[in-house]
Amino acid sequence: MSQENGRPALLLAGHGSRDPRGAREFHALLELVRARAPDLAVEGGFIELSPPPISEAVNRLADRGAREIAAVPLMLLAAGHAKNDIPATLVREGLRHPGLRFRYGRALGVRPELLALMDERISATVPAEQRDETAVLVVGRGSSDPDANSDLAKIARLFYEGRPYPIVESAYVSLAPPNVPEGLERCRRLGARRVAVFSYFLFTGVLEERIRDQSREFAHTHPEVEVHYAGYLGASGPVADLVLERYREAVEGDIRMNCDVCVHRVALPGFEEKVGAPATPHYHPDEPGHHHHH
Repeated sequence: MSQENGRPALLLAGHGSRDPRGAREFHALLELVRARAPDLAVEGGFIELSPPPISEAVNRLADRGAREIAAVPLMLLAAGHAKNDIPATLVREGLRHPGLRFRYGRALGVRPELLALMDERISATVPAEQRDETAVLVVGRGSSDPDANSDLAKIARLFYEGRPYPIVESAYVSLAPPNVPEGLERCRRLGARRVAVFSYFLFTGVLEERIRDQSREFAHTHPEVEVHYAGYLGASGPVADLVLERYREAVEGDIRMNCDVCVHRVALPGFEEKVGAPATPHYHPDEPGHHHHH
């Protein structure tokens, strides 16, 4: 398929997971996007952990005649991967494919559709008559980027607004406090007898499973608190629609990364060394030149 319709191809840039179920969910989302835009060349690849690497997806689009590619980072929040690793990888791909032009879209971000999807998942776990006495703990991946961590706090507050849940707290499963047990303990100390835990993740994986396990452990050691696990966002229609909106914005619109509190531009306390640091491509383990260890 060549690019005779003149529209740039769409490249979905995912993170990758050690859990093959997470990679399968990424591909399921890819299929939902393709079904919604049958005339669009759509491929997806990962930064790390899962095949195929982004470079392979770019090769496939180039082989299909793409001259322009709009890349959308399949990240809920813009942290290091969306701000640094993926753009640097696209620069590298541009050097490998001098005939290709790249555009870069925004991370999915703080969106009402995602809040509505989260509401749907939590509502499926908490009966209507119990909602006004159930706390919600929204758990994010956690980042070394304060901007991304603050976005999760914003999401928790936006979810609280206009909904019946009396307490909505945020926590992180890695890299940032409070962790899951601390978040649950905070809800307990605020008087919650019932807590719904929601993982603010697109797909399952090692970390999503950890949130599930830690929630179960907390419930076991605190029998006075009911803990209900409400799952994660998952490959679904609203997410696929949002990906295509980010694609359209990348192609037609005015893309603005939120740079007001970006560690690469602003000296935030404890992160001063990141200001002006060069962006470096993230080598996928399946690529030549890979020296990245976990």
